[in-house]
Amino acid sequence: MVRKKGSLILCGAFLFVAWNALLLLYLWGRPPIGRLGEGGGAEPGGKEEWGVGRGKGNRVNLAGEVIRLAEEVEIQLETQKKLLKQIESHRAVWARQKDVGKRETDDTKEVKAEVVHQPPKPPLPQNNVDDRDQTEEKHTEQKPVPTVAPNVKLEQHQANEIKEEIVENNKLMTSVASPEVVIPILVIACDRVTVKRSLDRLIQYRPSPEHYPIIVSQDCGHTETARVIDSYGHQVTHISQPDLSDIRVRPEHRKFQGYYKIARHYRWALNQVFNTFSQSTVVIVEDDLEVAPDFFEYFRALYPILRSDPTLWCVSAWNDNGRDALVDPSKAELLYRTDFFPGLGWMLLKEMWDELEPKWPSAFWDDWMRQPEQRKDRSCIRPEISRTITFGRKGVSLGQFFDQYLRYIKLNTEFVPFTKQDLSYLLKEKYDERFIKEVYSAPLVKIEDLQQGGSVRGAGPYRVQYSSRDSFKVFARNLGVMDDLKSGVPRTGYRGIVSFLYRGRRVFLAPPEGWIKYDISWS
Repeated sequence: MVRKKGSLILCGAFLFVAWNALLLLYLWGRPPIGRLGEGGGAEPGGKEEWGVGRGKGNRVNLAGEVIRLAEEVEIQLETQKKLLKQIESHRAVWARQKDVGKRETDDTKEVKAEVVHQPPKPPLPQNNVDDRDQTEEKHTEQKPVPTVAPNVKLEQHQANEIKEEIVENNKLMTSVASPEVVIPILVIACDRVTVKRSLDRLIQYRPSPEHYPIIVSQDCGHTETARVIDSYGHQVTHISQPDLSDIRVRPEHRKFQGYYKIARHYRWALNQVFNTFSQSTVVIVEDDLEVAPDFFEYFRALYPILRSDPTLWCVSAWNDNGRDALVDPSKAELLYRTDFFPGLGWMLLKEMWDELEPKWPSAFWDDWMRQPEQRKDRSCIRPEISRTITFGRKGVSLGQFFDQYLRYIKLNTEFVPFTKQDLSYLLKEKYDERFIKEVYSAPLVKIEDLQQGGSVRGAGPYRVQYSSRDSFKVFARNLGVMDDLKSGVPRTGYRGIVSFLYRGRRVFLAPPEGWIKYDISWS
């Protein structure tokens, strides 16, 4: 394009020079203007006046001839002037186009710098996801970024407006993550052949194999489980933890050998995802979890929230108090912040893993995550209705809590289009102001009022206040929510507040107004 423009300019200049040369040759080739006796026109100072010829046949109007030549020269000069103006105008247009193109390139570079850039991913092993016939991602939607086409009429203010629109569109998109973001699913497996139930649901609900590769990391070396995993072929990537040896522990911890191996496996598997496969985030599920239909939609929508808010450190699909009677089935879209690390289907960023990995514990990794030294006053996002349920009663925990709580957790069945919703209300400043106001403006009632229904009318919300560890545990048990605390934090608690339904009424089990921090001695 530039070569073509340059050749046009050179051609115009050549025509200008050639025309002048032809004009000079034409003028030089005419008979000289001499005296009358020489057959030419009169010369100033001659015996004849201008305009007088010798004889009737040779009489020439010299003055008219000179005027005619002058007019011809003037016409030619005017033509050349127009030609020069055309060349100049085209050069200005080309310069303007070049400037607009440069601004477009600069704008695009500036915008790309603000978008989360995904580093090139090394190929997963040979049995990586490669299902070309899978349905493309259906529920992720992002407003397209407008592009600027070169246009000679594009003014400076128009270019600035387009630049502002591009930048605005690529700010925090609290309703949808960029489609280019790959969110791998890491399945932690050992010796449960029932991993098939978990994998079946993941593959069934997965919108795109390219955007949600499934990596199954197996410990234990269990042959039957490995055969089940391998039966999925290219739909999953199967990796195996190489160190199957026992871990040396204190004599009193020998019965906890399984917890040590789980912590070792988590560390190895997460290093594989982030360091070997070079992913920027991951969703971790265990081999006894079944996922909801909108599991993938949930995490894609919340990825930009987690990425942008430094007061968050995870997104979880789990509600510890998610029993059928404790959640509002009409509020499947309702999400909360929580200070309690829930686990059981949770998203982690590479930056957070870089912080945690050097000090990763040798056992009991989930309770370690709940300690103040790791949490650092950061929170997680959790749903009203769980997007995972556990069906694994057998395990290293020997069914702890399963019969009493976990088996009754309600799994969401309604697809919620989270990527089309504005989730910015989950950002700390907005959330705290709204949530605290809602809680402490709710009527304060006694637990007996809720149980007996006395003066309590309507769906709430109502507030029940606790002031000590013991009062919290008594109220929690009587209201049907989990009463244990980890590092002083109640399950699902945010700023000490636990939100749930009791007999169809919204209840906040809350500390006194003005709460400052958790008391780790309450554990």
